[in-house]
Amino acid sequence: MSGPVSASRTAPVFRDPPGGRRAVAVWSIGVAVYFVAVIFRTSLGVAGLDAADRFHVNASALSTFSLLQLLVYAGMQIPVGLMVDRLGTKKVLTLGAVLFTAGQIGFALSPSYGMALAARALLGCGDAMTFISVLRLGTRWFPARRGPLMAQLAGLVGMAGNLVSTLVLAPVLHGLGWVPAFAGSAVAGLVVLVPLVLFLRDHPEGHEPAPAAPTGGARGAGAFVRRQIADSWREPGTKLGLWVHFTTQFPAMVFLLLWGMPFLVEAQGLSRTTAGALMTLVVASNMGFGLIYGQIVGRRQASRIPLALTTVAVTATLWGAVLASPGDRAPMWLLVTLCVVLGTCGPASMIGFDFARPANPAERQGTASGITNMGGFLASMTTLLAVGVLLDATGDNYRIAFSSVFVLEVLGVTQILRLRGRALARERERAVPAAQQPPDVVLAAPSGASAASAAAEV
Repeated sequence: MSGPVSASRTAPVFRDPPGGRRAVAVWSIGVAVYFVAVIFRTSLGVAGLDAADRFHVNASALSTFSLLQLLVYAGMQIPVGLMVDRLGTKKVLTLGAVLFTAGQIGFALSPSYGMALAARALLGCGDAMTFISVLRLGTRWFPARRGPLMAQLAGLVGMAGNLVSTLVLAPVLHGLGWVPAFAGSAVAGLVVLVPLVLFLRDHPEGHEPAPAAPTGGARGAGAFVRRQIADSWREPGTKLGLWVHFTTQFPAMVFLLLWGMPFLVEAQGLSRTTAGALMTLVVASNMGFGLIYGQIVGRRQASRIPLALTTVAVTATLWGAVLASPGDRAPMWLLVTLCVVLGTCGPASMIGFDFARPANPAERQGTASGITNMGGFLASMTTLLAVGVLLDATGDNYRIAFSSVFVLEVLGVTQILRLRGRALARERERAVPAAQQPPDVVLAAPSGASAASAAAEV
């Protein structure tokens, strides 16, 4: 009766939040901030050709815009996770909203390529603070079993921001010009700041996290940071989450963030209107599949690995079919199918968080989510650069340039297969003590449905 049982009674506990209408209201404020951040992040995706003309740059220099933005975003993920764990969601989200709004305004008014780069870097810094904060809100305000669905819903709302870029910003850009489009969109950042500052709360009353241990000055703070990162990375679930995110997200991200419009217009000979419709289809598909993936993973955790690997396989197959199509252009039906399939990449990438979440206690959720979220953006950053360099080196041969997608997919799948056994075994170990706790209390982190069903996973 002693040993593990007595230890479990003295360990810190996390009481499952109740959810409810107030949880939805608070979470909606955070998601609105993320929604605006995605509009700003993806605004360059519909303005790539215009940016090349405005700043007189080639493909490699154009890709540097998105590359720098993603470099900042990826580099900020672990610091942001640590900030969320230490400072709370509201402070980090507020700082993020101020930074990405300033970056969007700066990009609108930049007279030179260098200043525009600096503005995109500032935007990427603010953008980096949003999604991890929204994930944290979900775990603090909703019951653990809702975790996978809330994460997918957050991603769905983010994709709605991408839809706004395509349907609203693009026509404004072509109708009114560069400055009105980008400066006008920056107003949205100011709008979401008001409810964020006035009404957002980090957690429900009675569900406060344990107070942070004193760090003992700069040296103690440094030790805390190292311990948080090391403990998170030591968990196989965190590593697996990173590689799932790495492998699944980047094909659609590269397409939507920068290279989709040039590929469809220059390589496939489509009009900007038709190309915009296809990019809209990617976003609409993403939103639809986000609901489906969230329900599947929430009800059956054993589907996580098969769902992620199937998404990668189908995406690679469709990309290969488009690039290998005889003649100069792929048939329209194949391009439509590709865009529908690219819509599954975002929902599949969210599965990565469903491995990191149960692997880490509540006080490490921000750090672990930050590590996981780095994966897809590192892959996107690498591919954005590779496509730009290959286009310049091959005289705008998109078939060769986009073949770089397959290299990273092979790398990612290899790592997923290597790590999945250890990660799932660790979940099974955690399932037993979690099952011994009262219904509203779990040891360490809320683990969604994974603690109850990990033993069934293959």
